[in-house]
Amino acid sequence: MFKNKMVQWLIMILIAITLIALASFILWEYLDKKSQSGDPTQQAANSVENVKPRKMSAKEEKANTVEFKDITTNLAGKNYVKINFAFLLEDSKAKEEFELLSTRVRSIILQTLADMTAEQAGGSKGQDLISTMLINKINPILSKGKLVRVDITDINITNN
Repeated sequence: MFKNKMVQWLIMILIAITLIALASFILWEYLDKKSQSGDPTQQAANSVENVKPRKMSAKEEKANTVEFKDITTNLAGKNYVKINFAFLLEDSKAKEEFELLSTRVRSIILQTLADMTAEQAGGSKGQDLISTMLINKINPILSKGKLVRVDITDINITNN
């Protein structure tokens, strides 16, 4: 009888430890998700966090860059924008996948610009905002690599 009670106590202690560990893991995950920022700049930094920072040569940068030229769309309000982009990807596999998804990327660009006003898109802060928003929206659709940088090579915002 004594051994039976000892085994019961041992089982109860092990179950209690397991439940405490499980509860702490769930709480940790919940708090970690809650602490993520809603700031697009911070989200962009987080999305490229796992990209290894290595210096690319000029030839590598040119080889891993995809350009989108002459994208024209309406902004929120009565303005429209004509814009060119250069997307730098981390390697050739990512570039190949990005090119295959070019229609989806173009759609993401148009949706992002359609939600912006001319004031939001104007100036260097506006260009940074556009770049970070695109990084945040495009990186999740890529599975073979990451988008490292978005450069706006030409932008023309016109009042209608």
